[in-house]
Amino acid sequence: MQENIPDLWRHLLPEKTKEGHKYDYGSVVLYGADELTGATRLAASACARMGAGLVTVLANSKIANVYRTTLPAHIMVRDDLNWQNDSVNVKIYGCGGLSVRPDYKSKILTVLDAAALENLPNKLSSNYVLTPHEGEFDKAFPHLKGSREERAIEAAKQIKAYIILKGSETIIACPDGKHIISRHASPTLATAGSGDVLAGIIGGLLAQKMPIFQACMAATWIHGECAYKFGKGLVATDIIDMLPSVLQNL
Repeated sequence: MQENIPDLWRHLLPEKTKEGHKYDYGSVVLYGADELTGATRLAASACARMGAGLVTVLANSKIANVYRTTLPAHIMVRDDLNWQNDSVNVKIYGCGGLSVRPDYKSKILTVLDAAALENLPNKLSSNYVLTPHEGEFDKAFPHLKGSREERAIEAAKQIKAYIILKGSETIIACPDGKHIISRHASPTLATAGSGDVLAGIIGGLLAQKMPIFQACMAATWIHGECAYKFGKGLVATDIIDMLPSVLQNL
C-alpha cells in the first residue's frame, strides 16, 4: 500500500492571496455538543487555524453561552441548531456528542466524527468523510472481515464515502477503492481530543476547496507532524498551537 508523504499533496495546500476575503476560504459549521463542549471547541479552533474563512458553532440555547465565553473571539456562536446560510460549504458533526441528527443526504461537504458515526445509513455519498478510531469503526461496520486495510477499503466502497481509520497506521480509503496508509503519527497523539483536532483540520482544508482525498492525506500527516514537533507532554491544544509552524515549513 502506498504511503502518505507530503509530495503527494503539498502542491494542493490552500494559499491565501491579497485579493481574497474570508468567504473565499470557506464557511464551516460545527454542531456543538451539549456536554463534552471541549471536543467541539478543539475541532472549531483547529478548523479556524487551518485557514477556514469563517467558523461557526451552532449550539442549544442553554449551552451557547458556554461556547461564547470559552471559544476565541474569531469563532462565531449561534444558539440556533437550524441556522443555515448559503455561504456554508462544510459541516462537522459528532465532536463531543450529537446535538442534532446529521443530515445524511446533504450536498455539502460533511465530516462525521465520534458520536456521528453511530447508526449510519447503508449509503452516504462521496462528499462525506468518516473519521473513526478502531472501536468506532468496528461498531459501524461489524460485518466486515479481514485486515484493517481490507476492512477500511471495503467499508468506503460499501458506504460510498471517504473513511479515515485512525491509528498508529491510519488508513485513508476512498469510495472508488483508492487508498493510502499514513504512518507519520507520534505515540503522543494517544491523548483525549486529538481526534477532534484532526476533524477540524480536515474541515479547514475542505473549506478551502482542497480535493477530498488529498485533504484527508494532508490533514493526517500535518496532525502527526505537529505531535512530532511538540514532543513529549503533548495535549490536544498543543497540536493546534503547532499548526502555524508546520504549515510554514510545508
